[in-house]
Amino acid sequence: MKYNRLTIITLAAALLMTACGQKDKSTATTGQEAPKAAPVVSIITAQAEDVDINNTFTSNIEPYATNNIVSQTAGRIVSINAEVGQKVHKGQLLAKMDDVNLVKTRLQYVNDSTELDRLTELYKIGALSQAEYDMAKLGLNVTKKTYENLAENTYLRSPINGVVTARNYDKGDMYSMTQPIFVVEQIQPVKMLVNVSESLFTQVHKGMEFDITVDAYPEEVFKGKVNLIYPTISSATHTFPVEVICQNSDERLRPGMFARVTANFGTNHHIVIPDVAVVKQQGSGEHFVYVLRDDNTVKYTLVELGKRLGNRYEIVSGINEGDRIVTEGQVRLKDGVNVTVKQ
Repeated sequence: MKYNRLTIITLAAALLMTACGQKDKSTATTGQEAPKAAPVVSIITAQAEDVDINNTFTSNIEPYATNNIVSQTAGRIVSINAEVGQKVHKGQLLAKMDDVNLVKTRLQYVNDSTELDRLTELYKIGALSQAEYDMAKLGLNVTKKTYENLAENTYLRSPINGVVTARNYDKGDMYSMTQPIFVVEQIQPVKMLVNVSESLFTQVHKGMEFDITVDAYPEEVFKGKVNLIYPTISSATHTFPVEVICQNSDERLRPGMFARVTANFGTNHHIVIPDVAVVKQQGSGEHFVYVLRDDNTVKYTLVELGKRLGNRYEIVSGINEGDRIVTEGQVRLKDGVNVTVKQ
């Protein structure tokens, strides 16, 4: 039998329609597609452990004391005896001012002292009244105080052991009283002022130890102690200032350095899980984990994170010890999904 091209095309179309009809019939008969395989997950059992309660505060290192070396009166600077960076000791002469007034006052003091000696002899023999004698003694005391004050403001000495951090005048300059001649800072010890949360107010005490780290010495930890606790709490920030002192015996810590100050406030017994188990919900800042139920379905559970401990998280609340937590395979999960646990 011979077939033309049109007949062949017609027969092929008929066969195709028949096949499709049978497929649709088969699908209609079953009423559903083949079930999808359950997601495969890895799990760990949540366990609690002791977690140190460490709080870190930031601060700038400050000198323990700062002294501006000045004279009470303007005048010519006769000599400069220290330079920036030089260590000085208490009582060391740093600068000398013009001493014309000092010399005049010293002569007056010597003269008044001699005069009082003469008047004392007259007073003893009754040739001088008590009032006149008392007036002479008062005059000598005033001259003495004036002389001592002028001496202190003519010979400028360091009131502390420290280092010169600024010199604003040269020898021969007229001191104009607009800025200090020297600035001397005590850097042994140094101090830091940290703002501590009011929730820790009852746990901070004088002598409490703090660990101090600075960027200049990243591998080292310096030790400090609480020296002063401010008695009031800021209503705006709900923090209170605490002064921490570091002895700085080697003087490596310098004023102006940025410091991180850490203290231990005990321990908490909290659950710790791997960080890969934690799912962050985009846009909300909330964190979740998947908890495996007994029927092999998972529950999407909100958790409160504590400290990060390397590649693990402290869990403050949300799950209990013994819960089975999904650590791998979360991408295909949602609340209530049935899963297969990887063996």
